[in-house]
Amino acid sequence: MAFKEKIAEEMVLAAKAKDKIRLSALRMLKSGLHNREIDLKRELGETEFLQLLSSMVKQRKDSIEQFAKGGRTDLVEKEEAELTVIEEFLPAQLSEAELDAAIAEAVSEVGAVGVRDMGKVMKVLIPKLTGRADGKAVGEKVKARLSA
Repeated sequence: MAFKEKIAEEMVLAAKAKDKIRLSALRMLKSGLHNREIDLKRELGETEFLQLLSSMVKQRKDSIEQFAKGGRTDLVEKEEAELTVIEEFLPAQLSEAELDAAIAEAVSEVGAVGVRDMGKVMKVLIPKLTGRADGKAVGEKVKARLSA
């Protein structure tokens, strides 16, 4: 798989450059990928890999928020460095206009008229936007759109 090879290449480069933080983040990424494959008893597809990356990004953002509240700047910096490495493997994020267009398309596709239809809209949107937009932000935008 292309993403496994890319991770391996990046690990070698980080090791040669003696970049301990980057190497650690790449090892964590490789480990997460390996564990998910063990759970599924097969290799991950690209969509599943993007879902894994998205969940890792979400975990890092939550950790950064918690460590910042606790005043642990050392851990905030470590998590931010890991987040940067993980985000390198994600596809380009959608712009606001592209996200709004995708939401509008999904709303018209399912015929949503109110907030009660949010689940239907999200069910259509999430597979299309995995790894390309933050799920929490998408949810907020959908809710605002359906409330108006």
